[in-house]
Amino acid sequence: MDPPSQSTTILASDGSVIASLYAENRTKVSLDQMSPFIKDAVIAIEDSRFYEHGGVDTTGIMRALVSTARGNKQGASTITQQYVNNVINSSLEAEGKGDQVLLNGVNKGVGDKLREMKLAIALEKKFTKEEILEGYLNIVFFNRDAYGIEAASKFFFSTTAKDLTLPQAALLAGLVNSPSFYDPITNPENAKVRRDLVLQSMLTQGKIQQADYDAAVATPVETKVTPARQGCAYSVTAPYFCDYVLHLLLNNPAYGADADARVRKVFRGGLTIKTTLDPNAQSVAQAQVDGSAGANPDKWGASLVSVQPGSGKIISMAQNTQFLEAEGKFNNVINFNVDMKDAKGNDLGGLGGFQPGSTMKPFTFAEWLNEGKSMNTVLNGAVRRYPLNFNWRNTCPTRVDGAYNTAEKGLGAAEDLQNAEEGYYKNMTVVDGLANSINTMTFATAAQVDLCGIQKIVDAVGIHAGQTNEPVPMTRLSNLIGATQTSPLTMASAFATFANDGKYCEPIAIESVTDATGAQLPAQATSCRDAIKPEVARGVSYALQEVLNRGSGSLIQPRISTRTSFPIAAKTGTNDPNNSTWVVGYTSGLATASWFGDALGGQDRPGRNLTFNDKFYKAIDGYMIAGPQFSNFMSQVAPAYGTNPFTAPPSNLVTGPAPAPAPKPSTQATPAPSSPAPSDPAPAPTATTPGNGNPTKP
Repeated sequence: MDPPSQSTTILASDGSVIASLYAENRTKVSLDQMSPFIKDAVIAIEDSRFYEHGGVDTTGIMRALVSTARGNKQGASTITQQYVNNVINSSLEAEGKGDQVLLNGVNKGVGDKLREMKLAIALEKKFTKEEILEGYLNIVFFNRDAYGIEAASKFFFSTTAKDLTLPQAALLAGLVNSPSFYDPITNPENAKVRRDLVLQSMLTQGKIQQADYDAAVATPVETKVTPARQGCAYSVTAPYFCDYVLHLLLNNPAYGADADARVRKVFRGGLTIKTTLDPNAQSVAQAQVDGSAGANPDKWGASLVSVQPGSGKIISMAQNTQFLEAEGKFNNVINFNVDMKDAKGNDLGGLGGFQPGSTMKPFTFAEWLNEGKSMNTVLNGAVRRYPLNFNWRNTCPTRVDGAYNTAEKGLGAAEDLQNAEEGYYKNMTVVDGLANSINTMTFATAAQVDLCGIQKIVDAVGIHAGQTNEPVPMTRLSNLIGATQTSPLTMASAFATFANDGKYCEPIAIESVTDATGAQLPAQATSCRDAIKPEVARGVSYALQEVLNRGSGSLIQPRISTRTSFPIAAKTGTNDPNNSTWVVGYTSGLATASWFGDALGGQDRPGRNLTFNDKFYKAIDGYMIAGPQFSNFMSQVAPAYGTNPFTAPPSNLVTGPAPAPAPKPSTQATPAPSSPAPSDPAPAPTATTPGNGNPTKP
């Protein structure tokens, strides 16, 4: 007997249900988990000689022939025969052959009927009556949203098969004959007539007493419907995370040779999928993104995603949209937190990310430390222009895809670099440049390191373009300050590397998968690699704590550095038009990317002169909305994941000797030459506070 289609369940890490997936809403239960009333009722009305025949009831066949000859058509299929018929039809559906004609009482020919009888007799020789009855009650169709007695009990009465009352059981037993005609929701009068006929049969066959019968027939037909809500759209806790998990499964060849086979496996296989999601963290994340923009009639987006350093487990994934369409809401089925496609080109249901702005700056800083240079080295932050012939150092070989290519396209010119305030065009330490997110200091730093080293770090921590899954070429100067769209999940995982002493862990969402028999199926496992030297990661963590203590992150309200009693590191970021704003940061046990901006407008609406939650913003920067979103979330959730102090970096990276003096290109803005320039966005109005940016913002 092939198992019938069963519902798949997606669980959070604590075992709570995120969503159910099914082609046929069915939950298999054992016979001892069914009310005695339903067993007696279905036998009484469908096959009173069930325990006497051997699969085919010759007495019933003769009775049916006589009745039919008299003009009263009557069936003679036993429960065993009906079970065989249901299994055949279910197998056709499971094999993707549902477009073929499914057998029923109307379209069966003589050959079909003989085959059914032969199989029924064989079935009776192999299985006990109890096994056959259990299989029948788990497969039979009650309603388009209810296959099997457990699903039917929940759908019609919001109860379990074990707790069905006598009138409820009699009604469901009667429904099998014609689920539409006897539907108690749409045809309650027909349902009562049929139910009472079942009760009469039970009384006649001695399965109930007269008093039971009288009480049951006097009971009105009343339903208490629990709608069958299939799919991630109906997930109350995490619809977008659920959708991401579903894409991972449907892209995995271990679940079938082709897309159709994988759909059948996932939606019909009765799988139990345990994920990494923490419902408590998810609840906090959802509350934060929902509150970031309030009513938000112009549909500005917010997202928040967290991963666990050392394991890569995705702890939460939230955004401020409605997956299931609702009037007056920001309705959207695209996941703001993840890539558009995976490395093999498979769809992930994601938007593909946003310009990360200054959250890319720590990787240039990391290469500075990687080359053994001190973060307290003073550089010239007044340099605003690097001409086409500037001698950038890049030891990487040329690559066909252009990621490391300097020979074919050149590095371009860095033109008229701007900081948020005039007072920052001056000499300062490298760590001060990062803490205050000074664009000219990022370029001054890059000018003294190997760009190939920056590229290797960016690649090693998993940063890639969110729309194409291709590397982010760090020899395109605009990428030093975050011009290529990158997903929040990618950024959270990259920053988790700093928290994990330089080891990068691939993000994972699926801890285990078991099928209906309890067998383990392929899931995801923690996969980490050495990406950055431990001492470099510690140096970056040292500097990113300063971002929150005295730099651009100190502007976040409420200030997380003073609000919490544990160490935390982070970086702010804002792109040029102020429509992609970030805070990405971490404790020792949790890394989070917080984003706010124009999600669906193609990043062509400037984030300026806007009002959210009754507060006017002349220009949105990372610390303003993404910042509190990050601060509130981390202060509530991070303690559950560990908030140990970060290990201090070696002293030479903090106070070591200075390197050779920096080159001295022009400190003044001059007209650009008629040659390729970096693909930076257009300049924006100067911000009034330091803290967050892409080409014109710290």
